Amino acid sequence: MPTIDRIDGFADELTAIRRDLHAHPEIGFEEVRTSGIVAEKLSSWGIEVHRGLGRTGVVGVLKGKGNGTKKIGLRADMDALPMEENTNLKWRSTIPGRFHGCGHDGHTTMLLGTARYLAETRNFDGTVHFIFQPAEEGLGGARKMIKDGLFQKFPCDEIYGLHNAPDLNHGEVAILPGPAMAGADFFDIKIHGYGAHGAMPERSKDAVVIAMSVAQALQTIVSRNVDPLHAAVLSITQIHAGSAYNVIPGEAWLCGTVRTFDDEIRKLIAKRMRTICAGIAATFDVEIEVDIRDIFSVLVNQEEQSRVVEEVARTVVDPDKVFTRATPKMGSEDFADMMMAIPGAYFWIGHDGSVPVHNPGYVLDDKILPIGASMFARIIEKRLPVGAHA
Repeated sequence: MPTIDRIDGFADELTAIRRDLHAHPEIGFEEVRTSGIVAEKLSSWGIEVHRGLGRTGVVGVLKGKGNGTKKIGLRADMDALPMEENTNLKWRSTIPGRFHGCGHDGHTTMLLGTARYLAETRNFDGTVHFIFQPAEEGLGGARKMIKDGLFQKFPCDEIYGLHNAPDLNHGEVAILPGPAMAGADFFDIKIHGYGAHGAMPERSKDAVVIAMSVAQALQTIVSRNVDPLHAAVLSITQIHAGSAYNVIPGEAWLCGTVRTFDDEIRKLIAKRMRTICAGIAATFDVEIEVDIRDIFSVLVNQEEQSRVVEEVARTVVDPDKVFTRATPKMGSEDFADMMMAIPGAYFWIGHDGSVPVHNPGYVLDDKILPIGASMFARIIEKRLPVGAHA
């Protein structure tokens, strides 16, 4: 059974919605226009709408046929990235410094397509919660919705999410039971040295030299402290210091991220970072502040829900294009926090185009919109079958 005919029938409308969202991207907790469109569409299809969870989040509630009490959550993220778009698309971003460079516009549209189909057919027995989440890109949107009572107000027995994947081919679906995406910390390291004239380094405590020492020393943690059989990444992604050619700066900042699949390794790395910075601070007689923040949990797919995704995928795409042992990703996803509260699964849908997400030239292939919408819809029909409670 391929993609759902009824969804294919309004695929052009889904494409129009997606391209409109793409042209008007909004970053985390600023998704006012986007959430307004989502709420309006859901309401027009007769779906009960709730707004304001996680500030700009939206939850739609739809009951099916029968008296089933089981409840399933389907989640899509809505936020864009604070970056420029470098494409020549007619529907490219109209807002400088804002770009749907991760395809969340597509995820939102897929879930809208599922909502419309299920509202029109009601071919399920139970309740579906359509969760449109803000601020996935490192700002804690999932945690904010949970803190605002998401699962108390809209309890779920299980939950599902998805992501587009330009590293897979069109029509391929991947699901990995167990740990599938890394947990992540973000860190800021601030060096308080002492500035001086560029010609008089002996009068300084050179924050640039100290920053280089810190950066090199931190790279020994993964190579010399972490078990080589366990994956870990420590990346310094920003260094800031100085403002003139002839001034030795007294302060410098280093920022970056740590990724692991193991919380014990995560703690080890954080401890070693603080120890190394304290040692270098003593060596150079300066103060070094270290701020390490837990941003993403490890995303763990449950076995039962992973099998559901696999079985459904084999009815929506070519069974030979369904992969159940995909390689875990060092990228992170805050849907992990929802899955720590509710058993669920997160899967990937491949599409044409090889430019990776978070690249200025990334382009989402609209042909996968009916695939994503059909996957979500078939999951509901499989897990909440009509007649199961007769």
